[in-house]
Amino acid sequence: MASVELSTKINALLQELHHINNEDPSLKSIVFSQWTTMLDLLEKPLKARGHQFVRLDGSMAQNHRQTAIESFNTDPNIKIFLVSMKAGGLGLNLTCASRVFLLDPWWNPATEDQAIDRVHRIQQTRSVIVYRFLIEGSIEVRIRELQEKKRTLAQGALGEVGGDKKKLSLEELK
Repeated sequence: MASVELSTKINALLQELHHINNEDPSLKSIVFSQWTTMLDLLEKPLKARGHQFVRLDGSMAQNHRQTAIESFNTDPNIKIFLVSMKAGGLGLNLTCASRVFLLDPWWNPATEDQAIDRVHRIQQTRSVIVYRFLIEGSIEVRIRELQEKKRTLAQGALGEVGGDKKKLSLEELK
């Protein structure tokens, strides 16, 4: 059987996970993607490299979701949690992890913030590091720029320091 070449993002993620495991084998990571197909693509190379992981996405029954969450939180051998951004971005407490990977940008920065906040909670005892993967020259870079504009606009509306009164066009808000 011919081997399939892995994408740049998957290779970069695998390298980071390898580095993290070498740095501190007790560290756990959460990998968020808005695309379940991206999570599908990750499973085979993770298994091939001996990584134990669990997954949570919108297609899973509630009892299977809960089992995945409990396994990640309690099993010291499961170091990686693959999570669909929409299915796992809210309401979870995953402070056993301290590394967060965002494989693709979501148009709304608050959605990403909520995902990161699954790890960044009061009970967190470790420093949290967030990795964002963007392909240079792609639409992802433009989405990230729009996220920053939206964040700046929201800060300005809320009167936060550093808020800018730049306006987003109707097209950018869509």
